[in-house]
Amino acid sequence: MTAFRKRATETVLSVEDLRVQFDTDDGIVKAVDGVSWSIAKGETIGIVGESGSGKSVSALSVMGLVPTPPARFPSGRILYRGVDLMQADKHTLREIRGNKISMIFQDPLNALNPVFKVGNQIAEVLQVHEKLGRLPARQRAIELLAEVGIPNPRERADEYPHQFSGGMRQRVMIAIALAMNPDVLLADEPTTALDVTVQAQIMELLSELQRERGTAIVLITHDLGLVAGNVDRVVVMYAGRAVEVGDVESIFYRPRHGYTFGLLSSLPRLDDDRTERLRPIPGQPPSLIHIPAGCPFQPRCRFALPICQTVVPELEPQSGEPSDHEAACHNAEGVAAANAELEGAQ
Repeated sequence: MTAFRKRATETVLSVEDLRVQFDTDDGIVKAVDGVSWSIAKGETIGIVGESGSGKSVSALSVMGLVPTPPARFPSGRILYRGVDLMQADKHTLREIRGNKISMIFQDPLNALNPVFKVGNQIAEVLQVHEKLGRLPARQRAIELLAEVGIPNPRERADEYPHQFSGGMRQRVMIAIALAMNPDVLLADEPTTALDVTVQAQIMELLSELQRERGTAIVLITHDLGLVAGNVDRVVVMYAGRAVEVGDVESIFYRPRHGYTFGLLSSLPRLDDDRTERLRPIPGQPPSLIHIPAGCPFQPRCRFALPICQTVVPELEPQSGEPSDHEAACHNAEGVAAANAELEGAQ
């Protein structure tokens, strides 16, 4: 597990009480339902959860890439160094998006334009934001390809995305995202469909670039193993809500929400010599149109109490834990006891 870095005090981006809803023929989809988080310069946070938990919509909202309509934003603020991006005009958004806040999209093959050479796609960012001429922009694009580990960058700059492997395309996406040396990098499933060796290379690359540039990185993923060794803090999301937040050590070793406990129980561990099967979480995530009353996780939760069926729990600090470890669970003590029993059996 990575060494924990002391959290910096300079907050560069914060999301406050963000709600994102989509109007559909079947009803209102509550994709994000009151989520808050912040990130400081040089920090890495992980946003984790199953598909449909609202992770990617949160990131796309930061970038201003959620179309309205069909989306609505009943509440929330997204503050970049004090500027509310949800209230900013188009000129301000253009100055910040791509320049100060960049994003690595989940599928680089779809994100890259198949009919333009890779070098031209990187150079375009520099020409738009820094007003560089064609030749200086091309030279900088070649330098960026070299920085992200593309061999023979001058020759490969003249190739098309389909001529690159999946890992190399992801490196191109990283080069585009880092072209303007942004303060914040949103990485949405940056290692999806890559083998574990390439995954490790991509994450090491991001870590190295972060050390050099002080970039704040938001890692959005369903892969808890990826989170364990690469982030400082974790936001666990379920049904559009943040159900537990805290530093990596607290979340992985002392979970206080039934959903977090379930995610961790379904993972194989190298230090676990027990012979019983892994315990997957039963059932499926709820429809975001018809979210259950009370705690949205209670139909799947082994720790559910009667109150869980009627009262939505709020994020609260956990007794005996660091002040920033919070969980939205009516039976956090039951989760803690089960986790202690599990740890004691190993």
